[in-house]
Amino acid sequence: MSYVLLALSWIIFYTAHSLMAASKLKRILEVKWGDAYKWYRLVYTLISLILFIGIMIQAVLIPKTTLISKSDFTDYLGYMLAGFGTIIATKSSKNYSMKLFLGITPSVENSEELITTGLYAKVRHPLYSGLLLIFLGYFLFSGSLTSVVHLSCLVLYLPFGIYFEEKNLVLQFGEAYQNYKSKVPALIPKFW
Repeated sequence: MSYVLLALSWIIFYTAHSLMAASKLKRILEVKWGDAYKWYRLVYTLISLILFIGIMIQAVLIPKTTLISKSDFTDYLGYMLAGFGTIIATKSSKNYSMKLFLGITPSVENSEELITTGLYAKVRHPLYSGLLLIFLGYFLFSGSLTSVVHLSCLVLYLPFGIYFEEKNLVLQFGEAYQNYKSKVPALIPKFW
């Protein structure tokens, strides 16, 4: 039952993430909140952080059920994938102001540029690619059922998250994003 609750917590987290990022909700809140809307991103970040901390506390309290036996190889591979994922996630955010991204600095609508260089020239969503590697690495390192729930929920969410995020990006950047989308894969780079 605790694993079902963990999965439901992830569903709530990802649903809230997508709803709060929806253009329609943003337009409604921009009208209702007026000048205070500039702090919407900070509210979004705080809600996400509270939900994420709740999930992590819940995960720690679940008794560990091991699915795969640990070995030096799985430990090494898990650390390597999680480390590589962390590097990708970190590098993907270097083109952004973290203060603006987290909402600490109030945002100005339409002040962002479409970034298509660096990691973004290889994949459209390098942060998601990095998260996939981190969660996969965690699974290989821990081998626990909890880590399978984390990874499975992320894998199931990503098509929806990418779909809704790209709807917003097409609205924001128009044909430029459509052209970029047609040339660059979403998560896995083309090596050929």
